[in-house]
Amino acid sequence: MPATEKGAPVNELLEALATTRTIRRYTDDPVEQHDLGRILWHATRAPSGSNRQRVRYVVLRNSEPALQARAALGRSARAAWQHKEVADGYGAGSGAAADSPKSRMAATMQHYVEHFHEAPVIVLVCLLRYRDANPYEGASVYPAVQNLLLAARGLGYGGAVTMWQLPVEQELREILAIPDEAALSACITLGRPAGQHGPVRRRPLRDVVFDGQWGETAEWAVDPPGTQFTAWK
Repeated sequence: MPATEKGAPVNELLEALATTRTIRRYTDDPVEQHDLGRILWHATRAPSGSNRQRVRYVVLRNSEPALQARAALGRSARAAWQHKEVADGYGAGSGAAADSPKSRMAATMQHYVEHFHEAPVIVLVCLLRYRDANPYEGASVYPAVQNLLLAARGLGYGGAVTMWQLPVEQELREILAIPDEAALSACITLGRPAGQHGPVRRRPLRDVVFDGQWGETAEWAVDPPGTQFTAWK
């Protein structure tokens, strides 16, 4: 394992956590079947409520039902982004400048939705409900989603999490024979990054961490040297 100048080991897990970007542009390279199995295996290592392990994964590749589901998801993605782009004012303010973070994000999203259905792999993450729908059920799903993304990162792939399965949920259920008791909790695209992973930009810790009560500055919450911050407005 690599070491720092002081001889302490570098924590590769923390490095991965700090550099796993949302990847929305993919090469045409496939996700190798062996790698896909490893990614899903690591996803299943995540914790779940009462350790019931009720998360299920519908992997969409090239079968006829998968291609139909991909087409439905592509339509949903494009319609959802078209609405969001206007509703969230992506073309207003700094979005009018072609080189602004806001404008670049809009361009990235436009490319993403136009090619959504072409992602090398799409994974529907589902939860087999054992009680009525409730606000807490995501706690049994989203740890697995993060594990999946980190495992993909570790094998040279990248992914993006969306909820664009929801507008076409009933269509997906019919195409993919998904039972009523399975909630469609997330939709993830996976592939080889056309760009690369690297340090992510976020808000400073002082803006988001409070000590003891809301709004109380946590003096001990200090960003590491060299941290880059988001310019998003």
